[in-house]
Amino acid sequence: MKVSALLVAAALVASALPAAAQVSVNINLPGLIQVAPPAPRYEPMPGPRAGQVWVPGRWQWNERAYVWHAGFWQAARPDYAYAPGRWVQADGGWRWMEGNWRRAEQPRHADHGDDHRGGGGHHCPPGQAKKGRC
Repeated sequence: MKVSALLVAAALVASALPAAAQVSVNINLPGLIQVAPPAPRYEPMPGPRAGQVWVPGRWQWNERAYVWHAGFWQAARPDYAYAPGRWVQADGGWRWMEGNWRRAEQPRHADHGDDHRGGGGHHCPPGQAKKGRC
């Protein structure tokens, strides 16, 4: 009888204490990974191939863990350069930014009266050639 009375008293004391609740909210944004990707693997680039661009390997998230996908050759696009994809930190997690093609910068030809006798190249600051200063 003493034991049951002691249990009832303990239950009353415990119910009088305010309940502490911990709420955890995990908002799942599409494409956002909470786990940081591992460091990139070293992957030797094969020798050059005419008309091809090497796309480096990358870590890819498969809904449970990161999996390595090896690099591969892709057909080159005239007047474009390939910018590889990368993992970026965003919105409290990590997001994969796909690689894309960007218009390649055309080499500038020296036809502004550059001095070809010297060993070094000539540089004209932006906007100065239009003013006739280069």
